[in-house]
Amino acid sequence: MNPSAPNPLPLALTPGDPAGIGPEIVVKALARDSVLRQRVVVVGNAGVLADAAARWGGGLRVRRVDLRETHRATSDDAIQLHPVASDLLQDAELPTHGVVSATGGRLAYDAVVAAAQLSLAGHTCGLATAPISKLALRAAGVSEPGHTEILARLAGLEGSQRYAMMFASERLQVVLATIHLPLADALAALSPDLVFEKLRLTHHAGRWLGQLSPRIAVAGINPHAGEGGLLGHDETRVLLPAITRARAEGWQVSDPLPPDTVFMRARQGEFDVVLAMYHDQGLIPVKLLGLDAAVNVTIGLPFLRSSVDHGTAFDIAGRGVASEANMLHVLRWHLGRVAARDAATGGATIPGL
Repeated sequence: MNPSAPNPLPLALTPGDPAGIGPEIVVKALARDSVLRQRVVVVGNAGVLADAAARWGGGLRVRRVDLRETHRATSDDAIQLHPVASDLLQDAELPTHGVVSATGGRLAYDAVVAAAQLSLAGHTCGLATAPISKLALRAAGVSEPGHTEILARLAGLEGSQRYAMMFASERLQVVLATIHLPLADALAALSPDLVFEKLRLTHHAGRWLGQLSPRIAVAGINPHAGEGGLLGHDETRVLLPAITRARAEGWQVSDPLPPDTVFMRARQGEFDVVLAMYHDQGLIPVKLLGLDAAVNVTIGLPFLRSSVDHGTAFDIAGRGVASEANMLHVLRWHLGRVAARDAATGGATIPGL
């Protein structure tokens, strides 16, 4: 990250559901780091951000900017905002903290759409997001269950397998083969073609994270990875055909491995990244190792999207006790990855990210 570089592209940041802790942790993070304030522009509703800044900004003001114009880093004590207009909200009608509402869902959704469109148009160095509520999105009439699916649709990837969720941390990198699906639906969705496409994305992600030939561990579907067919045949039917195709591409991919030990083996350095088969299989070990140092990354998009690894925490929203540690880590990680990419490629896009 080099704020003195000529007009470095800013990082767009959406504040999440206004009834959750998103606006609070956004303001707290930017209040703590003047370097981030130079590079990060919040994209969202002006009333929501002004309220959060007044509560938790430590005297910082909000300065309006337009990301479609040439951005110049600022060193003044202000949080930069690209406002997203909405006829749903007047300053006196902010959603109630801790309460799911259609208004909160719509404000969060509108901010994500605006920030994604700015990123797709090349006005940013990517998009970071605070948490949104799946229930609030549904109340607002949004069909997608979360950021990943919304961004995939906006990027023209809806209905494809050319995107995935990755969780990056110092000790463990995990990609999910399926995302926000009930477990029965996730297991039914797994196919050799789907797993191969996720292995492709995982290989590119591992290279982007610095491994010339990343070592990919494949988590089994069944206990003990099927135990040679005694505990299920999904590994032979679904995983092995995809692994065979991946190895033919020259990628380093393991056989299906017991899910109860594969993450430990990766953490100990045997593998660079694990492909997990469903949401909780991959997320439990990531979160067990610590929320503050994990980053949720959407791979496959034409821009870099990062996010905190926690939810809206409606139970503590508005009380001023939410920790901004993970948000700080995400923003610094994102800008650090952009700087590393630009140094290595001259700013060229890495395939699959």
